[in-house]
Amino acid sequence: MTAAYLPELARVVGPGTVITDPEQLDVHAHDLWPVSAKEYLQGRHPHRPDAVVRVTDESQIPPMLVWAAERKVPVTPRGLGSGVTGAAVPVHGGIVLDLSALAGIVDLDETDLTVTVRAGTRGDTLEDALAERGYTLGHSPQSLPLSSPGGWVATRAIGQFSSRYGGIEDLVVSLTVVLPTGETVRLPRVPRAAVGPDLKHLFLGAEGTLGIVTEVTLRIFPLPEHRTVQALRFPDVASGIEAMRHITRAGLRPFLVRLYDEDESRIAMNDGSFDGCALFLGSEGVRAVAEAEQVTALDCCTRFGGERLGPEPAQRWLDHRYDVSALESLLRHPGGLVETIEVAHFWSRIHRVYADLKDALTPLAGVLGHFSHVYSHGTSLYLILVGEAADDAAVQRRLTEIWTAAMEICLEHDAAISHHHGVGIARLPYLRRALGEGATTVLHRVKAALDPAGVLNPGKLGTDRPHSEVQH
Repeated sequence: MTAAYLPELARVVGPGTVITDPEQLDVHAHDLWPVSAKEYLQGRHPHRPDAVVRVTDESQIPPMLVWAAERKVPVTPRGLGSGVTGAAVPVHGGIVLDLSALAGIVDLDETDLTVTVRAGTRGDTLEDALAERGYTLGHSPQSLPLSSPGGWVATRAIGQFSSRYGGIEDLVVSLTVVLPTGETVRLPRVPRAAVGPDLKHLFLGAEGTLGIVTEVTLRIFPLPEHRTVQALRFPDVASGIEAMRHITRAGLRPFLVRLYDEDESRIAMNDGSFDGCALFLGSEGVRAVAEAEQVTALDCCTRFGGERLGPEPAQRWLDHRYDVSALESLLRHPGGLVETIEVAHFWSRIHRVYADLKDALTPLAGVLGHFSHVYSHGTSLYLILVGEAADDAAVQRRLTEIWTAAMEICLEHDAAISHHHGVGIARLPYLRRALGEGATTVLHRVKAALDPAGVLNPGKLGTDRPHSEVQH
């Protein structure tokens, strides 16, 4: 943006909304992607915006987008900035649209079990408010205290209890979205419909490239009357995977199913001498149903060598599951390396993906792995990588090696290159191969139709490709 644009922008969005403080611009040039975090720690801000617009009302957004489209000024939506792939990084500068003040519950319907909430509402604030009334979102990403419903929609997020409650795509009932051309779209609020395509899926996972989500209606659930958890030991990863597969094959939906490999099990069990793989298993809901489900799930585990260890380790994890202070401390340390990579595949192929990733990445960092979101046909694999390098610049180079190795292995195995963190910048070089040419063409055509000026979060999802290159 030119300097002359700033007074114009202030007139469009209102006084006190446009922020140009250098420190704030630096903060909004980054999200929590470790590569971006390391740039921030080094005082490097290669994607610094020209201004931050912090809106407090949905009505401020349409005129701003019309203004930006007329002047070809990039606009990057940002919720609470907790993404870990660079999706909220303004790669072309321009405006960062800060939605964090667009917060609060709009409506709670205790009959239909829905809550309508503004997009920037903090996840833990929302969950606490629901709990006071006897409800839960059923959505508990590790980033709950740092993330918002708008961000969950943008990244197609998932919570730690997804095996019972589903991912965000299962929880969203309706969306309000401002299109890049300034129109506001309020999608129908119904339990299900067969009136053409379900258009909310157009915006789920779009990382703010197709529209700005301002309001979300979500399913909620009564707080469970009973919860039971158990920790188990398996001799190896393969036997634990088989137990999880048979739990889902039986149609069971425990809220907690987490299998750790040998290295992460020692951390999960808080026991450096622990031998084998730990699995945390839990059921909740109506007491009789939850207890019956847990008994059946434990029987599945026993058939594949699972040994019960008692509820304490699983309960300890539940009590501390949002605490990532150790990883944050390592990331802030000069030369400290931290990264997370989550992928997914069918049951028949996930162990080979795990083994190849472990072999390829171990020379580059310490590799911890767990399987934490299960389906009847497959599961996710979550890797935590930790280590040290000479300095933060060396960490960034090492992270590039890690991402290259991990993505190439996933593509070789036809695995999903992301399960729930999204694409952002980290996975962008691999997007076309992961989607295929046909699907990539569809994505570009949708982008061209909804955002003809190409101003909304450019540089994401490969949508910077000139429209003339798209085959019509």
